[in-house]
Amino acid sequence: MRSPRSCSGISTSSRPWSCTPSSWKPDASCLACGIISQIQATSKGKAELHPHAKSKGSVLEVRLIELAASVRWTPWISHVIQMMGTGSRTKEWQDFELWDDVGLNIPKPPDLLHVYRNCGNSLPLNMNTVDVAVSVDPSDLPGDYFTQQPVQQTEQQQEVVQELEYQISLLNTEKQSLAEQIKKLQSDIQALQRNVSSETTTVVKSTPSKQDPLCDKPPLDNGQYLDIRGVTETDSPLDVNATKTSTTTTTTTDCTESTTTAPQPYSKLKSQSQQSKTAVLFDQPKRNLSPVFHQALLSFCRMSADSRLGSEVSRIADSEQSVMLMLGRCLPHIVPNVLLAKREELIPLILCTACLHPEPKERDQLLHILFNLIKRPDDEQRQMILTGCVAFARHVGPTRVEAELLPQCWEQINHKYPERRLLVAEACGALAPYLPKEIRSSLVLSMLQQMLAEDKADMVREAVVKSLGIIMGYIDDPDKYSQGFELMLLSLGDPSERVVSATHQVFIPAFAAWCTELGNLQSQLMPSLLTRIEKLLKQGEYGLDEHKLHMYLSALQSLIPALFAVLLQNAPFTSRANLQGDVPPIEVTRFPRPASPLQDVATIMGSREQLAVLLQLYDHQLQHEGTTGWDSLLWVVNQFLPQIIEIVGRINVTSSTCVHEFSRFFWRLCRTFGKIFTNTKVKPQFQEILRLSEENVDATAGNGILTKATVPIYATGVLTCYNQEEDRKLLVGFLEDVMTTLSLSHAPLDSLKASFVELGANPAYHELLLTVLWYGVVHTSALVRCTAARMFELILRGMSEALIDKRVAPALITLCSGPEFSVRISTIPAFGTIMETVTQKELLERVKMQLASFLEDPQYQDQHSLHMEIIKTFGRVGPNAEPRFRDEFVLPHLHKLALCNNQQTVESKRIDIATQLFEAYSALSCCFISEELMVNHFLPGLRCLRTDMEQLSPEHEVILSSMIKECEIKVENKGIGEAQGSISIAASLVGEDAKTKFLSKMGQLTTSGAMLANVFQRKK
Repeated sequence: MRSPRSCSGISTSSRPWSCTPSSWKPDASCLACGIISQIQATSKGKAELHPHAKSKGSVLEVRLIELAASVRWTPWISHVIQMMGTGSRTKEWQDFELWDDVGLNIPKPPDLLHVYRNCGNSLPLNMNTVDVAVSVDPSDLPGDYFTQQPVQQTEQQQEVVQELEYQISLLNTEKQSLAEQIKKLQSDIQALQRNVSSETTTVVKSTPSKQDPLCDKPPLDNGQYLDIRGVTETDSPLDVNATKTSTTTTTTTDCTESTTTAPQPYSKLKSQSQQSKTAVLFDQPKRNLSPVFHQALLSFCRMSADSRLGSEVSRIADSEQSVMLMLGRCLPHIVPNVLLAKREELIPLILCTACLHPEPKERDQLLHILFNLIKRPDDEQRQMILTGCVAFARHVGPTRVEAELLPQCWEQINHKYPERRLLVAEACGALAPYLPKEIRSSLVLSMLQQMLAEDKADMVREAVVKSLGIIMGYIDDPDKYSQGFELMLLSLGDPSERVVSATHQVFIPAFAAWCTELGNLQSQLMPSLLTRIEKLLKQGEYGLDEHKLHMYLSALQSLIPALFAVLLQNAPFTSRANLQGDVPPIEVTRFPRPASPLQDVATIMGSREQLAVLLQLYDHQLQHEGTTGWDSLLWVVNQFLPQIIEIVGRINVTSSTCVHEFSRFFWRLCRTFGKIFTNTKVKPQFQEILRLSEENVDATAGNGILTKATVPIYATGVLTCYNQEEDRKLLVGFLEDVMTTLSLSHAPLDSLKASFVELGANPAYHELLLTVLWYGVVHTSALVRCTAARMFELILRGMSEALIDKRVAPALITLCSGPEFSVRISTIPAFGTIMETVTQKELLERVKMQLASFLEDPQYQDQHSLHMEIIKTFGRVGPNAEPRFRDEFVLPHLHKLALCNNQQTVESKRIDIATQLFEAYSALSCCFISEELMVNHFLPGLRCLRTDMEQLSPEHEVILSSMIKECEIKVENKGIGEAQGSISIAASLVGEDAKTKFLSKMGQLTTSGAMLANVFQRKK
């Protein structure tokens, strides 16, 4: 043991020094001794430390304390600190174990051992440094300290600024040149990457040296690892066998790497890795220990190579194949331990391993992990998985996609989570381009058909329809046409609107494109739909299935863009189309807005420029050269249009849904085929059928078509396609002629009403309809004026109050001022609709006065039809009208009409009024009626009505008696409720107070059963 009184350098012994500080003897070769000697020499001097030096003394104290902790010199270091003289000046709160308590605003300097090992030079800091100030008392500084600071002059600052601006300009120039060089290098890299796939195979086969036959051997798993489990003396390079094994491994790896040139960013890394493989020599001590002793000595290093993970860790892969094998073994153990929200980060690793792994069983396991990676993958996660599947398919080819990916989809087809089934449906569409064509048209099509028919989730069936559309874009087996048609009908009949929308957006355009290639769009697909519509109309004489009609007609509407594209592709001028030269741009409103990009005619044709050239030639052909020899267009004009117009004449005109569907179909057809086609091919066929000439006004046989749906569909579907002045005039004239013809011939007005309802739904046509109606208001025939009055009711809903005030109300007042009672009566429904929809008080008062004149003027007392119309209008608008109008006007007048009907002597009139009163009171019974109105008007009116029904309709009398009883009970309960109001309020207050006290008492208790029982004990 060394003498405690002398020092021999920093000791790493775990034994503390046993000597006392006073018995210490310095050693010249020791760093700590040198430090202590300097401190003693400084402390003996008379020079005082500056304030910042005092602070730095704290730094030294910290370093000495750290040194003490490392070599257990704690007694000596405390003595050194006392000799420094800084220990007495340290603050009590300073903790020298922590650097932040020292008080300096600078990074922590290197410790003394680092300074010693680097010959006194401090190591550079691994962080950015800034100039900082030290908290020094100003009184400790010399008096002229601040006056010695240099002052920057303005001229010097300007020169510095100019110099910096000049440097900035130079740097910007250099930046631009470097950016250009980067772009050039990027283009070169892309060109090299395109050629690397074809060059790599050639280079690998040609570069191996004849002197190295090991390059021809495939790498093996067990030979491509550097095993570190048996690191002994015999593993050193002095062992010849070990050296040969290491050299062989390195050579085998290097010969594969030298065949290709790594990209520039990775070339340095690759060369370093190659150097690390060859530099396997380690410094060995010149010792004569036996290998057994070395092995026993190294056994104290705690390494675990017996477990699975230890076995993987102990072997380091040095080739691509061995890396793949290692990932294949490790990924199944890694995936379950990764958070579900972060598992998509493993997708690239799983796919890369599955793609390159040599074992089919391992690949199948990895792909199974991929499809089961996330329990319920969201949209973004599914997109990541699908992107990886597509990349996998591109790399491995159709055979492995069929053998490895499709089985995973098949396993998930009935999974309990819809998100997993959705992933399968989307994968079938995404993988369609990379599958063998036989599989596309058989297995995948059958899988999707099964999911479409059986899956209960709307989003899954929606994805199935989209994938079916993609399949239709790649299928080339003509025998599958019938199956595709059935799939289209199955998708259109789906109860989910999402599925039907996907059918129109994706499936039908793709199916139509395939039918166009097969040449059966006009010969099979569209005729089949027309035949089904005709069959549906024949079966629906007693009740039309409007849902199926909408399904077939919407399919025809989605086929219009494809039909127009067929016309352009087969036109006589197609061969003359030349894209060179000036091409006029297509107007934005030339085509209706497509439901999806697949229904855009420009997308179907290939480009917007090509479509523009063909449209120009198309219009010129129709206007100047005719349609001779244009078979596809002649089919539309001579077969399709006559058949669809004949179908239109057979639908029910009172069905607003059917009228709207056919109207939208013809509107889209005319807008797609153009104005010239509409004016020369479509309108003439409708006009020939309708025959609106004067000589047919009185001929009842010629007016049958005017009562059918042909009128509203022609008006709203054909005449509204274009909105120029001449088109609007044509529409106005047509509606005026129809209104006049139907009125003078006493024909039903259903077709005219359907036209006004369809057009009135669009505010853009309100002014036009009012123009048509004003023509009827000022017409000389009372029949036309009655028709115009009844049409006002149909267009008031949705019309602005300003327009009603300026145009509608004056027109109705004008009609009421006429001599014919029938015209006045015809205005009552319109007045009632105004009371129901308008909130302007002045206008409401004017309408109220007009209705009051109908009820109170003696000239209308015997007008049975007027009373019928007023009661019917009150029952329709009363529940939705303003409460004040209902309470002050409707209920009192209904009471009077019911009372007057008791004195009616004509039984037929009495039963008519009673029936209308029953309908009106039934509708108003659902409204809130005050007690006063209930007692004064509502109940008396019901009793009068019951008197009529006792004699005329006993079944209605029973219902009225029940209504009267309910109303009387309400009145009685309301009186009793008001009398007991104060009592109930007081009782509720008392009850709430008792409840609050009880709950507060319960809240103060613990869970003890004994204490809980004490709550219910009676006070003594």
